[in-house]
Amino acid sequence: MKLKKALFMLDKLRRDLRTPKERYVQAADIHSNVLGSYYFVFDEERVSGGKEQALIRQFDQKGIPINKTYVDVEGQEFVYFPISIGQMGLAVYHTWLKTRNSEDLKRFLHFADWFMENADLTPELGARWLTDVPLPQYKTPAGWASAFSQARAMNILLRAYQETGDHKFAHMAEKALPAFRQTTQKGGVMSETPWGPFYEEYAAEVPTLVLNGKIFALFGLFDFVRVFPQHSEARELFQLGIDALKKALPAFDMGYWSRYNLCDASWYPKLDPSTIQYQRLHISQLEVLFRISGEPVFSEYAALFRRQDTMLNAIRAYGKKFQSLRKLKRL
Repeated sequence: MKLKKALFMLDKLRRDLRTPKERYVQAADIHSNVLGSYYFVFDEERVSGGKEQALIRQFDQKGIPINKTYVDVEGQEFVYFPISIGQMGLAVYHTWLKTRNSEDLKRFLHFADWFMENADLTPELGARWLTDVPLPQYKTPAGWASAFSQARAMNILLRAYQETGDHKFAHMAEKALPAFRQTTQKGGVMSETPWGPFYEEYAAEVPTLVLNGKIFALFGLFDFVRVFPQHSEARELFQLGIDALKKALPAFDMGYWSRYNLCDASWYPKLDPSTIQYQRLHISQLEVLFRISGEPVFSEYAALFRRQDTMLNAIRAYGKKFQSLRKLKRL
């Protein structure tokens, strides 16, 4: 198992080193009430081929991807992963925008149907899309909630609503909102922090505070605000998230590189740097957030992280990264 983990992480490093500096094409229109391209224009061939989501290894009969689990997960090899399903769905949607072929729209709607059929519904939490695999690094059992998954559901369901006019998709997207109000201890996807509410990619017993997942969650909330600009709850959740992130950003700066998260659990490494892939994702995400919000701090940190993106700094960060992987027993 130790050799298997080492080979897995070495392959991940190989892929990280090949990450282009401009990894994603940003959508031209990110403010219209009509949702078109997602904020990053995912290419279907790249996503389905594992170049964007390396753990996508299988597809079911409706084209829904099934992820291979991480190397440190035992007893379960494949799982439906809502985050990957959402990204693949958006990639198919981008194909539909290019072709306007009815078969491509039909393929996209299979993803909307998946989110309709796989929502975990409760009166207190609304709809959640849970991932049925444990997260050993955060000591989280299978069945965890995620603000990122909530956002992916909204990204897909709201586009399905606009393409079909069927209000069932909009109603389900609205049910994704209550979980943003509830803390992870109560089954929601929010951690209370000194900066304000932090929307969690990985809902665990302690705050995990993953930067890229928080920003993707904001993209989902902003989709809702764009489609329903008078919806006060969605607008408030989005603005609270923006305000908290503005205050939190300095904590993600290591001085020469960005941090992947701010997890403060006793068993977790005190410092967990981003990989090259995530350093460059943070830059692109912050550039989009600046375009969305007009808040200068997002442009400033995008520029800072871009200046930090040198091979010398990467080598320095990876030294710390390998220490964190060893502490987590992922190496």
